Amino acid sequence: MPSDQAAMARAFELASLHRTHPNPRVGALIVNQSEIVGEGSHQGPGHAHAEVIAIEAAGDKARGAELYVSLEPCNHQGRTPPCVDAILEAGLQRVIVGIEDPDERVRGSGISRLRAAGVDVEVWREPDRAVEVDPGYFHHRRTGLPRVVAKFAMTLDGSAAAADGSSQWITSEEARQDAHALRSQVDAVVVGAGTVRADDPRLDVRLEGYEGPQPRPVILAGGKPLPADALVWSRNPLVVSSKEMDIPGGESIVVAGEGNPDPRSAAAALADKGYLDLLIEGGPVVLGAWWAAGLISFGYAYLGARVGGGGGIQPLGGRFGNIDQATSVEIVDVQSIGPDVRIGFR
Repeated sequence: MPSDQAAMARAFELASLHRTHPNPRVGALIVNQSEIVGEGSHQGPGHAHAEVIAIEAAGDKARGAELYVSLEPCNHQGRTPPCVDAILEAGLQRVIVGIEDPDERVRGSGISRLRAAGVDVEVWREPDRAVEVDPGYFHHRRTGLPRVVAKFAMTLDGSAAAADGSSQWITSEEARQDAHALRSQVDAVVVGAGTVRADDPRLDVRLEGYEGPQPRPVILAGGKPLPADALVWSRNPLVVSSKEMDIPGGESIVVAGEGNPDPRSAAAALADKGYLDLLIEGGPVVLGAWWAAGLISFGYAYLGARVGGGGGIQPLGGRFGNIDQATSVEIVDVQSIGPDVRIGFR
């Protein structure tokens, strides 16, 4: 029989299999008399929840068994019935929950109802592990805004581009492949219109053998015409602007802002559309504005094995006039990637 530790680890692993936003990622398994008799992983809105999938897989063996689930079972009617109903009907005797669901429609009510019905419910002792499975969901339910991860590359002496704007390539092919792996983990990749004009990116994941979902390209536009032949139009981008504008393809929304879209308004609009994990790739004007707005909660700085030797363009744009303007961050990860270095900070 798997230990509680091993069973919860498996529930978290199952939860990580799919990108489900705006729904949470949830994994579940059922253990009966030393045997795993059912597993489930939620695949997204409109699909059955993980608990229900595991219960259906277990069949009659669910009665009297134990359910391990990465997130508190829901107790409200959405696109699917409440999971608590299915758990009670199946006759499960013990439920181990990874963490209480912060969604205001749940927030402990699922646990309370199970306990009131005589089910032994335990909340797992490692809540941070549960949050790691789906940081965007927890950030959104706490703040109402998406989790924004910044990604930028720069020379060892701090320039994201040369004074003439050229920047391809500061980092190595290995580092660029690593950045594609970051894209594979998010709902949307955000850039400014200037990046579309200068670099003509596709904003997709191009990794050998990758078959997972592609992030939605998001373009923050100030109103100037966008190039009609840009590669990104083939990927149904979402254009966020501060005024109505004609676009060659994709979808557009208008948010508050004078000139460029207001960062906080743009972030809220993206969350409303279900994009809870954003990777913002810049350029410097966009990165600087979103940093100044306090929206970036995590970042990856790629240090290319190059020295510019002079005053280039900084990754966050703007002017660093006084040391008191600097924000203290926590460096949580440092890795060598090819000839370059990646620093992860919170």
